[in-house]
Amino acid sequence: MFDVTSQFPNLPYMPGVGYKPQHFSEITNNPGSVGWLEIHAENYMGHGGRPLAQLRHLAERFPISVHGVGLSIGGEGALDADHLSRLKHLVEWLKPTVFSEHLAWSTHEGAFFNDLLPLPYTNATLDHVCAHINQVQDTLQRQMMLENPSSYLAFDDSTWCEPEFLREVTKRTGCGLLLDVNNVFVSATNLDYNPRDYITAYPLDQVGEIHLGGHDEDQDDFGKPLLIDSHGREVVDPVWALLDFTLDLCGPRPVLIEWDTDVPEWAILSAEVDRAARALSKVVA
Repeated sequence: MFDVTSQFPNLPYMPGVGYKPQHFSEITNNPGSVGWLEIHAENYMGHGGRPLAQLRHLAERFPISVHGVGLSIGGEGALDADHLSRLKHLVEWLKPTVFSEHLAWSTHEGAFFNDLLPLPYTNATLDHVCAHINQVQDTLQRQMMLENPSSYLAFDDSTWCEPEFLREVTKRTGCGLLLDVNNVFVSATNLDYNPRDYITAYPLDQVGEIHLGGHDEDQDDFGKPLLIDSHGREVVDPVWALLDFTLDLCGPRPVLIEWDTDVPEWAILSAEVDRAARALSKVVA
């Protein structure tokens, strides 16, 4: 098994942004407060072309975080060997600062679902999630980070609360954690619990990266608020407040702004990054 060290990868304690090709010129010429970039692994698993050329150029200037969305870490079946091989190739030539994936599943019996689906938090789930994380870390020969999901339902057969489940995963595998604060707010609203209680219970000492994104508001069939993790708009004020609460507890961390759908002009996205920089500036290391 790969010997995972106790040290987190060295992303700067600065705001980062999810890279979109339409912003290449602005990021290259006037990045503002941006200290690092995130890409989705699956967008860069090809061989050549403009996307890879631009990524190589950016990697010379910025630390890169590679964020996977298709490994299906929580799936009951085996990891896709071809997908994992292409991920290894990307990581080997790009040499990103960190790699992360989601606590979710998206595959079943050879079918791929374009979504990040929730898991019951049971001992059986814990066993296969840890086995998959160990396989990824052994293959990539590096520590990975695992992101908490956005939840829209809870399972009756869950025997672990989510923070303790994630704490146990880190103990068994040595992986780090990616804390998505917007996901916490979305899940807490949908499942009716206090997001600050969740953050307080979370293994913050294992967090190597924090994410922020936008969500959409809806209602369920009973008229109760239902939040959808869309990554398609600005971060709302209650999520910024939850970030401040989190940083007060854990100290500064790399903070990423995610905006993946209805991507705005750079000026709008850059303003979100500046707000993250102001939040970090208030925190004493």
